[in-house]
Amino acid sequence: MRKGEEIKKRMQESISKEELDRAFDARFPKEMQVKLHNAKVAIAGLGGLGSNIAVMLTRSGVGKLFLVDFDVVDVTNLNRQMYLIPQLGKPKAEALPEILYQINPYATYESVCIKVTPENVKELFAEYPIVCEAFDRPDQKAMLVQELLTQCPETIVVSGNGMAGYEDANEIRTRQMMRRLYVCGDQSTDVGAGIGLIAPRVSVCAGHEANKVLQLIMQGACE
Repeated sequence: MRKGEEIKKRMQESISKEELDRAFDARFPKEMQVKLHNAKVAIAGLGGLGSNIAVMLTRSGVGKLFLVDFDVVDVTNLNRQMYLIPQLGKPKAEALPEILYQINPYATYESVCIKVTPENVKELFAEYPIVCEAFDRPDQKAMLVQELLTQCPETIVVSGNGMAGYEDANEIRTRQMMRRLYVCGDQSTDVGAGIGLIAPRVSVCAGHEANKVLQLIMQGACE
């Protein structure tokens, strides 16, 4: 049994689904809960954006997440990503579900450790009505957005662009760029000399992506 499954089993022994449902009942209207529970969302890239988005959507009650990344947890990730020191060296596609099961062990988390290419975009993401783009490199971001819009005509893309440094977090916004494309970020700051990716602004941008996903779900995007 993989560690993720062991954690899932242990968490289910610690808290029942009924207990979690009652907690959601105290916070969310039933109609909202049903839509979130029935929703399925893909996240491409499980780093600073993707790992934070996944945790936010899990806490919000999204029923199924599809998680895609080929990288492993590195010590340089700890300043802004959800991972922990005991997970160093582990594939992010394995490490992230271990965290999510400790938040809600009754949701569904599917993950694959694979590099996304133009050749496998359709196979990976075509069934998902919403895909969060959460890559690091600008060229990979552009590739995924372009291929999703071209190959997956029913998919809405929520992307991140511009979140480096420690400038005003209020400059990070969500903009609709096309009918099926939303971009979150300040669209200007990038990693360069003297500026890097730091937890607060990365988390703010991830929050924008997660919030836009929730809006789309409530507007019927997953129905």
